[in-house]
Amino acid sequence: MKIDLQLVHNILFKDGRLEWDEQTKQGIKDCYDFLALFSHDKIIYGINTGFGPMAQWRVSDDHLRDLQYNIIRSHSTGAGEPLSDFFVRASMLARVGSMAQCKSGVHPELVALLTEFINRGIYPFIPKHGSVGASGDLVQLAHMALCLIGEGKVHYNGEWRATREVMDECGLKPIDIHIREGLSCTNGTSVMTGISAVNQLHAENLLHLATIAAVWMNEIAGSYDDLMAAPLNECRRHDGQIRIAARMREMSQGSKRLQKRENILYSIESQKSKVESIEVNGVFKDKVQAYYSLRCAPQILGPIADTLRYSRQVIEEELNAASDNPIVDPVTQNVYHGGNFHGDYISLEADKIKIAMVRLAMVSERQLNYLCHDRINGILPPFLNMGTLGLNYGIQACQFTATSTTAECQTLAMPNYVHSIPNNNDNQDIVSMGTNSAELCAQVIDNCYQVLSVLFLAMAQAVDCLKIKDELAPATRQMYDAIRQLTPTIVEDTPFYEDLAKIESFLRDVKELKS
Repeated sequence: MKIDLQLVHNILFKDGRLEWDEQTKQGIKDCYDFLALFSHDKIIYGINTGFGPMAQWRVSDDHLRDLQYNIIRSHSTGAGEPLSDFFVRASMLARVGSMAQCKSGVHPELVALLTEFINRGIYPFIPKHGSVGASGDLVQLAHMALCLIGEGKVHYNGEWRATREVMDECGLKPIDIHIREGLSCTNGTSVMTGISAVNQLHAENLLHLATIAAVWMNEIAGSYDDLMAAPLNECRRHDGQIRIAARMREMSQGSKRLQKRENILYSIESQKSKVESIEVNGVFKDKVQAYYSLRCAPQILGPIADTLRYSRQVIEEELNAASDNPIVDPVTQNVYHGGNFHGDYISLEADKIKIAMVRLAMVSERQLNYLCHDRINGILPPFLNMGTLGLNYGIQACQFTATSTTAECQTLAMPNYVHSIPNNNDNQDIVSMGTNSAELCAQVIDNCYQVLSVLFLAMAQAVDCLKIKDELAPATRQMYDAIRQLTPTIVEDTPFYEDLAKIESFLRDVKELKS
C-alpha cells in the first residue's frame, strides 16, 4: 500500500480512514518472522546491543525486553508545547508508512495499534522540541512510542488524558515487546515527514490563493492581459512559469477588467478614435506596463510552483521509505546497518518550501502596498478609505500587520539545513535538524495565511471602491463574494482583528489538492 499526499489530505481534512491491504499485512508478518529466526544467534544493533555510542556493549538475553522499553522511556525527554493534532496524525501516518515497507521486523500488532490511533483520533503527546533529525526524530518518536506501550498522555476528543485510560475506553491493548519494537518505534524521520506533509498541502493551497490574487490584482489595476500570454511565458522555458500563466489565463476567463493591448495600444483605429482616453499631452493615462508585483506574477510564482512540485515528490517518497536502522530484508535474507534515519532529504526540502513561502508573502505584501498607496495605483483612495479622509483610516493599520508579519518571515528565511551541532558523544557528528526545519517552515506558512488575509480583505475593499464586482471574472468574483459573506464593506472605522481571523480561517480550509 502506498501513502501519498492525497491519502494524507483525506485523513487529515476529510476524516478518512487508513485501511491496509492483505498483501501489506502479510509482508509485515513475513519480515517479523524472518527477523525472529535470523536474530537468534547473531549480534544485531539495537536487538542485543546498546544504542548509539553504547552499541559496543552487549546486552544479555535476560534484558532484551527491558532494552526496548528503556529506549522509549529514556528518550521521552521533549520540551515545549505539544505538536498540533494535524502534525501528530500525519507523523503517525508517516511511521506506519515506514513500517509498511516490510523492512523493520516489527510485530504486526504495532502497525495495527498505530492504525487504530490514527483512525480513532488518539493523539500522543509529542513536544515541539527534542529532535536533531539524525537517528531520525528519536525524542519525539519516543513520546509516540510511550503511548503505544500504554504510558504517557494523549489528546482525545479535545482533552488530555492518561493513555491507558483512553485505551481501556476504546478496547485497545498496549503493544508487547517481541524483538525490536522499541527501537523501530523511535528510529526514523516520521515526525519531520509528517509535519512536512501538512506543510506541503498548505503550501500548495497558498500558491493557489496567490495565483487567484495575482489575477484579481491585475483586474483591479485594469492591466493588459499579455502578462499571462502563452507565447510570452512559454519562451522562458520554465515549467512552473508556464503552468502559473496557464492557470491565470484559466482563472481570468470572463473578466471584463483586463485589457487587450492589441485593441488599444496596437490599434491605429483605436488610437485615432480614442486618443484622449489613451494619452494627454503625450503622457499615457494608463500604465503601459503594470508594477512588477502584478506583471511578473508568473515569473515570481513559477519558481514556487517548481519547488513545490519537487518537494511533493520527495515527501511522498519519504512517506513510503524504510527510515529506521537496521534494515531487515527478508528478500536477501540479511540485516543491513546504515543511516536511513538521517533527515537530510526532508530538511533540505523543508527549507526550500519555507524560502518559497517567504517569497510568496513578500509579493503579497507588495500587492497590498499597491492597493494602499494612492500615488502608486492612481485609482483608489488612500488605504482604500471609503469614509472621510483624515477622520477615517480605512485599512491603514491592517497594512502594519501584513508588513511586520512579512518581515518576520524574512528573518525566518535563513536555511536551517546548513546548521549542525555534533552530539551523542560525537556518534551523531553531523545531523540534519530536519524537524526544526519543518517546524520553522510551518511558522512561515502560518504567517503567509495572515498576510494573505489582509490582502484578500483589501482586494474586496478595492472592488467596492471602484464598483467593479460585476466586471470580475467568475473565479475572482466567487472569491469576492466569499470574503463579503465574512466581512462587510468598510466605511466607518472598526476593529479588524475578528474579520481578519474569519478570512484566515476561510483561506486555511484546504478543500482540495492544488498542483
